Amino acid sequence: MNKKKLMLLAIGLAILIASSGVASLLFLTFGNKKPSADKIRVACVGDSITGGTDYPVELWMLLGANYTVGNFGVGGSTVSLDSGKPYMNESVFQEAKEFQPNIVIIMLGTNDANPLISPNNDSFVEDYVKLVGAFQALSTKPKIYLVKPPPVFSNGTCPNAEYFRGNVIPAIEQVANQTDLPIINLYSALANSSDFFPDGVHPNGEGAILIAKEIYKAITSQTPS
Repeated sequence: MNKKKLMLLAIGLAILIASSGVASLLFLTFGNKKPSADKIRVACVGDSITGGTDYPVELWMLLGANYTVGNFGVGGSTVSLDSGKPYMNESVFQEAKEFQPNIVIIMLGTNDANPLISPNNDSFVEDYVKLVGAFQALSTKPKIYLVKPPPVFSNGTCPNAEYFRGNVIPAIEQVANQTDLPIINLYSALANSSDFFPDGVHPNGEGAILIAKEIYKAITSQTPS
């Protein structure tokens, strides 16, 4: 194959990667391991609504080149330390702290409304405060945002929409009051967006964009175009 064809192939692959979002995903992967000192580092902490969706990629695209966004989501993880999969017991929790973030977005709680994962939530507020405290103790003194996750639109028990609404959401508000931290209220903002959550819990591509836009507005106090 001659040099011209090789060059055209390379250009074609670059376009394909960029258009598919793979380049952004690679950026986020490397960003988790090697925080850049000349960028504003944003750590997205959460469960599968963070780790399994494109919202961190979309957020980075909105924020632009002055930011580095790290995806530190763990599917099935909870705030509660009494569950089968506490976020604070996951290795990615340590990675999020080593990222030395300037901004931390915490979106947890959905799995705490799943009785199969977290049957006992008596210590939810106490454990959430511990999680917040671990990030507050970092030398970067990050700005921390607590997120009320999107509604649970399904009527099943895993997670339980009624328990989520009546217990988890008020508990997040209590944590925000106790720690004097701002809330990003996706629960209300996406209340009429069930079409973008095919399984009732996880956003599709359009839902991920909506999440990213709300978080972008909170971070920058600007409405994305």
